[in-house]
Amino acid sequence: MASKTKARAGERPVKGKGGRRPPVRVKRASDLPILPIAVLAVLVLLVIAMIAYIAYNNRPAPLPATVAGIPCDQLEHTQVHYHVALQIMYQGTVLSIPANIGISGDPTSPTCYYWLHVHPANNNVIHIESPATDTFTLGQFIAIWNAWAKTSGSPAVALNATQVATFKLTSDEKLVTYVDLQDGKGAQVYAGDPSGIVLRAHEVITLEITPPAAATPPAFTFASGL
Repeated sequence: MASKTKARAGERPVKGKGGRRPPVRVKRASDLPILPIAVLAVLVLLVIAMIAYIAYNNRPAPLPATVAGIPCDQLEHTQVHYHVALQIMYQGTVLSIPANIGISGDPTSPTCYYWLHVHPANNNVIHIESPATDTFTLGQFIAIWNAWAKTSGSPAVALNATQVATFKLTSDEKLVTYVDLQDGKGAQVYAGDPSGIVLRAHEVITLEITPPAAATPPAFTFASGL
């Protein structure tokens, strides 16, 4: 008779006492590899620092306190307030100049306004808002536009024989300037340096890049209240 201590045919021998499985060993925090975790933490901190550095160096630069003799004040002035229209024509089409030129900071809560600036609600209209009567020129507005463009990463702006706003003139292109003083004479060709044009109430300045050349620049109608 076969011994009872031998396992029956086809049955696996039971490990451990009483047929119980050995207890599962739970890993403790002290058992985790410290070096890889430390290296990962350092890498995460380096990535965060790099992102912060890039964001800091690419933040918009503040506008200069004064451009072309015109300061950027915290509030808009009402002592002197009038409007000038500026039309830039390229290939026969009047383009829209950017909104918020001369306004620093978030458009919904600006930090300052130059005395010459553009509001989004009034397309192609320069607002002249000064604390005292003074003479302002188109060249001063172009300088403010250029300073504003630099802070937003936009192309440089100029007004001369080779560039009109952001447009670089080719060898077969030239600038023709018109000024309409709204005195019944209509738009007149301005032969001098357009930067020296004095800004006057309800004046319409048209900078036309030719060819093609328009017989007369398109009329401009100021919105009610301007």
